Amino acid sequence: CLLCFSRSPGAGLEGLFRFVECSMRQSGDGDAGESWGPPVMLQRPYSLDVSAQLLRTQAFIDGRWVSAASTFPVLDPATGEEIAKVSDCGTMEAQDAVNAACKAFHLWKNHTAKERSILLRKWFDLINQHKEDLAKLITAECGKPMKESIGEMTYSASFLEWFSEEARRVYGDIVAPSAKDRKILLLKQPVGVASIITPWNFPSAMITRKVGAALAVGCTVVVKPAEDTPLSALALAELSVQAGIPPGVFNVVPCSREKTPAVGELLCTDPLVAKISFTGSTATGKILLRHAAGTVKRVSMELGGHAPFIVFDSADVDKAVAGAMVSKFRNTGQTCVCSNRFLVQSGIHDAFMEKLAKAMDAELKFGHGSEPATTQGPLINTRAAEKVENQIADAVAQGAVIVRGGKRLEGSFMQPTLLSNVNTDMQCMREETFGPLIPVVKFNTEQEALAIANASPVGLAGYFYSRDISQIWRVAEQMEVGMVGVNEGLISTTETSFGGIKQSGFGREGSKYGIDEYLEIKYMCLGGLSL
Repeated sequence: CLLCFSRSPGAGLEGLFRFVECSMRQSGDGDAGESWGPPVMLQRPYSLDVSAQLLRTQAFIDGRWVSAASTFPVLDPATGEEIAKVSDCGTMEAQDAVNAACKAFHLWKNHTAKERSILLRKWFDLINQHKEDLAKLITAECGKPMKESIGEMTYSASFLEWFSEEARRVYGDIVAPSAKDRKILLLKQPVGVASIITPWNFPSAMITRKVGAALAVGCTVVVKPAEDTPLSALALAELSVQAGIPPGVFNVVPCSREKTPAVGELLCTDPLVAKISFTGSTATGKILLRHAAGTVKRVSMELGGHAPFIVFDSADVDKAVAGAMVSKFRNTGQTCVCSNRFLVQSGIHDAFMEKLAKAMDAELKFGHGSEPATTQGPLINTRAAEKVENQIADAVAQGAVIVRGGKRLEGSFMQPTLLSNVNTDMQCMREETFGPLIPVVKFNTEQEALAIANASPVGLAGYFYSRDISQIWRVAEQMEVGMVGVNEGLISTTETSFGGIKQSGFGREGSKYGIDEYLEIKYMCLGGLSL
């Protein structure tokens, strides 16, 4: 559950700064082979060298920095060391934020589209100016390698740029009437106060993707960031002030895991809140939907995924391997659109497995995210590592073979793992992993692959590789997902719609459609005209 994901500090610091010995490769019969690269030493965590203005630890409500009665720790997931103590907001602070957003809404919605556009653009410019410091915050609190954190900040800023432009393109309609004495207009208006509940794996981009659209059309927001990663949200709040966003338009209420259920419930049930946007697990999304039903709120949900990655005999194997690497191991497998279920056709299976194993050996390196060479940081906490560990154990118990990795390392580090001889009954094929695990199922026919891919109750993203143009059209249309990558493992971009089908949620973010999530359509009939 991304909303209530527990924090577990893991092993003490004394053990964290020892050499971490990589485990042995496993041959097909389970015998130890050669060692997988040199041992990796976890460095003592780097000093969080960011601008003091950006390292904020209080709540941000109605344009003011507000302390709560207590605090909660934010931990470096690579070491378990405390980075900062952040105000632990409860329902009182959340209610204050909702009230402030409601008051500000009546002023913000009357700003012209051009005025809102200019302020969003200033916010975008400030994020780019402070990109490196903001990336350091991401790496510190969620463990992401610095190169990926810089990439996230570019992605995060792009949504403010995009929606600053879309703000001036919210068009209504003039409809031809059936009666001569009437004029019919369809107007688009902001829904009101929006509760924005975001996950830890993209602690900046998941906020701007929602907030950019909301503010562009005149909505105001209350952001509840994940308890693991509040610092990025608070830094965005500081830059919103510098950009000139008025008080009450953008509010941030960080809180601990213990207070999250109560705060989340208030943000989903308060009658002043008109809209809820949530990114997180399907289980948590269902809870929030039940909360929202009482006051019939507008809701958009980007929920869990379990993406299939299909490699057909017609595929370019090298490109498929490259796509698998970027799709699976970005953020150490902790993305909602990363590939989870790998299906490889029998004619190409062995070549794919051999090349993928070599790519893993050559390209993946453990370490603290602040180290330039690191490609694989920690999982967010030890509970996340335990989940991956349990999926591997379940698969092996049912006959899967460990080709690479397979072992838990110190704290929340997990070896990137490649499994062969996988079947669809295994836990890793039925549940989203959110970690660096590649289970590979061998299949024979296109129909068989589609049946396995579509058997999941969720449908966020899916990927496949093929050079058969007829097959590309057939498979792309039949895959039951909201987003399809064809010969491409990295598909997220500002200009396109992001969202899923089935139990992966509803609504879309990004693109020209993302702005519609924060708009109501009002029909206006002007009658009694003498024409």
